[in-house]
Amino acid sequence: MDFGGAMNAADNAANVDLVSWYMDIPPISRLYLTGAFLTTAACAVDIISPFSLYFNWELVVGGQIWRVLTSYLFFGVFSIDFLFHMYFLVRYSRLLEEGEFRGRTASYLYMLLFGVACISVVASYLNVHFLGSALTFMMAYVWGRLNESVRMSFLGFITFNAPYLPWVMLSFSVLLGNSITMDIIGICVGHMYYFLEFVYPVVADLRGWKMKRIMDPPIILQWMCGAFQGAVEEVRVAGNDD
Repeated sequence: MDFGGAMNAADNAANVDLVSWYMDIPPISRLYLTGAFLTTAACAVDIISPFSLYFNWELVVGGQIWRVLTSYLFFGVFSIDFLFHMYFLVRYSRLLEEGEFRGRTASYLYMLLFGVACISVVASYLNVHFLGSALTFMMAYVWGRLNESVRMSFLGFITFNAPYLPWVMLSFSVLLGNSITMDIIGICVGHMYYFLEFVYPVVADLRGWKMKRIMDPPIILQWMCGAFQGAVEEVRVAGNDD
């Protein structure tokens, strides 16, 4: 029996499954996951230092603008905690992008930009440096509010409805002795976005206000995302043909 051939076939199948899983992730979620992984990997092999990534408003104003982005990409060294962060990031970003924001890449990217802007403003007044977990909490909050009837389970014995997900995650952070500052910031920013995007338009329509939608993405962002989405589809089609 050719055990070597069987093992090679199994390895190839596993590689194909991993690549398929990665390519099936929607474009914005995939881009965020890739950026977070590569940033952490670069820090792990000392190509870059976390000290050049963290958020500091004075350094940003001084010209180190990249810190606004990199502070959302570094989730710590490779560890169980890092894997948990990646799991929640991919899961809820993907659920949003494939659910409520399906076919609305510009709107989803605008949501993330709104979150980055708001979280960064708050962080400039607090002693916090890496902000990715707050953005993840924002995603979880928005997804939970959009799926109020979904039942979830935590650790197999605590069941709750989806809107309570960020609060369960926050409670778990408290039990582990972790700081909950970023968790609370993410929840607050998520609530702000949910109100402006999904509640305000309904209120404005009922009261006859002229400005009914204030969270629609700019035209240039819609154009950019349309071109980006077209390129992604071309790559996917080419991969399927191969």
